Amino acid sequence: MTAPFSRPIGLALGMAAALALAGVFYVRTTGPDKQNACPASAPLATRLAPLMKGAVAAAVAPRQARALPELEFLDPSGRPTSLAAMRGKTLLINIWATWCAPCREEMPTLDKLQAKLGSKDFEVVIINIDTARRERAPAFLKEIGVKNLAFYSDPKAEAFYKLKSAGKATGLPTTYLVGKDGCEIATLAGPANWASDEALALIRAAL
Repeated sequence: MTAPFSRPIGLALGMAAALALAGVFYVRTTGPDKQNACPASAPLATRLAPLMKGAVAAAVAPRQARALPELEFLDPSGRPTSLAAMRGKTLLINIWATWCAPCREEMPTLDKLQAKLGSKDFEVVIINIDTARRERAPAFLKEIGVKNLAFYSDPKAEAFYKLKSAGKATGLPTTYLVGKDGCEIATLAGPANWASDEALALIRAAL
């Protein structure tokens, strides 16, 4: 004999299961994956992978393109700015500090890259994370004759720690090639010669 409440309970359970599946589908299509989708940068990262050789052989294209964490820092005038504010142009973001010897060594090559390819569509963005004696960074850039790079800074190093927490950074220097949509095209841990033929070819192809 069928219990009098078995049919309503069965219907209720069926509806609950359907709603749960609908919720999963909604999250999958409108949640973080959808929000972080990179329709422009994803195929670009794949096409650029063969160019990551020679002086930029340490560069790595992401397995799945994602927007970088939202980074906030100070612009050359000391006012707050962010990665989001720079969307619309391709960026080479370099995280550095004056106490990092490899950072100091590669800086002139970043300056040369900006001189050669810098435009309204592309910028080398160096973000200094010195948290003490912050006057050393602009003094160092002046000392080595940097003329083409704007000085961006993060005196609390929050951008670096945010990248580190996201598994996007382990040390300095770390450099990110970022598409116009704010998504990661490639990451290079450690120094590189950004004025080399290989680096120039990589950036030109990204543009």
